[in-house]
Amino acid sequence: MLAHQELLSEAIEKYITEKYQVSKSDLSLVFNPTRKEFRGDITLVLFPLIKLLKSNPAAIGTELSAVLENVQFEGRPLVAATEVVQGFLNIALTDAYWMGYLPKASAAPLPKSGRRTVVEYSSPNTNKPLHLGHIRNNLLGYAVSQIKAEAGDEVVKVQIINDRGIHICKSMVAWQRYGNGETPESSGLKGDKLVGKYYVAYDKACKEEIATLMAGGMPEEEAKKQAPILLEAQNMLRAWEAGDVAVIDLWKTMNGWVYEGFNATYKRLGVDFNKNYYESQTYLLGKDKVLEGVAKGVFTQKTDGSVWVDLREEGLDEKVLLRSDGTSVYMTQDIGTAIERYHEWQMDSTIYTVGNEQDYHFKVLFKVLDKLGYAWAKQCHHLSYGMVDLPSGKMKSREGTVVDADDLIEEVIAAAKEKTNESGKLEGMSEAEKENLYRIIGLGALKYFILKVDPQKRMLFNPAESIDLQGNTGPFIQYSHARIRSIVRKAKDMGLKFSSGSPVTTLEDAERELLKLLLQYQEVVGEADARLSPALVCQYAYDLATAFNRFYHDCPVITENDENRRAFRLQLSELTAATLKRSLGLVGIEAPERM
Repeated sequence: MLAHQELLSEAIEKYITEKYQVSKSDLSLVFNPTRKEFRGDITLVLFPLIKLLKSNPAAIGTELSAVLENVQFEGRPLVAATEVVQGFLNIALTDAYWMGYLPKASAAPLPKSGRRTVVEYSSPNTNKPLHLGHIRNNLLGYAVSQIKAEAGDEVVKVQIINDRGIHICKSMVAWQRYGNGETPESSGLKGDKLVGKYYVAYDKACKEEIATLMAGGMPEEEAKKQAPILLEAQNMLRAWEAGDVAVIDLWKTMNGWVYEGFNATYKRLGVDFNKNYYESQTYLLGKDKVLEGVAKGVFTQKTDGSVWVDLREEGLDEKVLLRSDGTSVYMTQDIGTAIERYHEWQMDSTIYTVGNEQDYHFKVLFKVLDKLGYAWAKQCHHLSYGMVDLPSGKMKSREGTVVDADDLIEEVIAAAKEKTNESGKLEGMSEAEKENLYRIIGLGALKYFILKVDPQKRMLFNPAESIDLQGNTGPFIQYSHARIRSIVRKAKDMGLKFSSGSPVTTLEDAERELLKLLLQYQEVVGEADARLSPALVCQYAYDLATAFNRFYHDCPVITENDENRRAFRLQLSELTAATLKRSLGLVGIEAPERM
């Protein structure tokens, strides 16, 4: 919080408590940013004072306006003007006050919080490539990690890879049937795409076998259970769980192909992890903890041997934690993984980046951990996000109709190349520099379009709209940054000054708006941190870029004749570029020097 709200609060509190003999605890002062259609920087809501001061809003506003005329900041008047509008007192601050903050407008980092936060994201299955849904997951998780780190936390980025289960065996069985020893090297396919190809082949074969059984008179439900390829996959899963050497070797080989493919996509997307966890290593971890809960009377073991937790009093339901044969379910695995992570990292909070179809699962998980007596369970958070749709409709991975992450990245980069070449501003750049710029713009378009939407909202991703150089898009903000950097380079080449011994004392409207936005950086980071919403950072970057373009239109920079004013505007321009770059960096977007 900047100093003005504190100074205004102190002056009003002192005046009211002394004149009206009321306690500070009875005094509630509510400040909001002034709405854009009114003049002012901050607005005091007068309604809460009506009963206390036994007066009407207009009279209260007029009385307090006289008080605020005397408030000073560093020996200079703080308030330039006031206006009472219905039940609100709009307060405009002096230019001298805003100018006093210019040295602090460089987006200095927030102080260290002393907190450690674990952020989990990605968490793919090893039977198919990453797709558009994974892109939203990865971009959200990575951006929240960046924002948390900027807000002062020590951040640990992790993922849990779903590398076991029947879905993995389906790809393995199909490869054994139809693969003829095919490898990523022999096929020229990325490893994750090759394995995904056989997952699709499994689904096709299974449907054909079900149809054949049904044609022979078997009921559909029975046919679905008796399809030979399904029985093969089930037998393979049992062999894997029994430690069959041949099955384990094939599993390791095919998963290895997938990991290489995943890592290549992560690198292109610009995300990384401090540690990977694997289901194959964690799926038994929670079993002992669940049995401990039974011994303590926290959970109930039924006559068939299954273990359940009753959460009906918490507004949830009964949930199985161990099957009757003693095997673990996903919940059991997540219990064990959460406990192991805490022992490893001693974190203050954990954020799970998972789609909203798992909302219920995480409500149960956090309640179960709480019942087991883990105080840190209350600091576990589910970053729930909506699905991503395309103009063409939903994706279906079994049918091979998913939007592949690599293909989408290629599409936006190609669109960026086309748009950039249309602008005709790449003279003097080498082919390598051009290709890198296409990559930066394309990925910036993709990331911004996805992250500008509040995580909880379902969204429609349109690649053509994302790459537009106008409007609320990543390329528009990137172009604004490049434009400012060009101005700064030109000014430096001309030997112009960026600071002056005689500071500017009055501000043009566009200058004031830009400076005020620069000063909001830390506040925006703090709010985005608290709400786990990269969308707030995206909106701030867009607002800042828009404000600069308005400033540049209204206020000559290099051509300004007054040397002090020109130096101030150059300094303001350079600070804007630095803050734009920093803001974009929080959401994983690069800021090019030239476009």
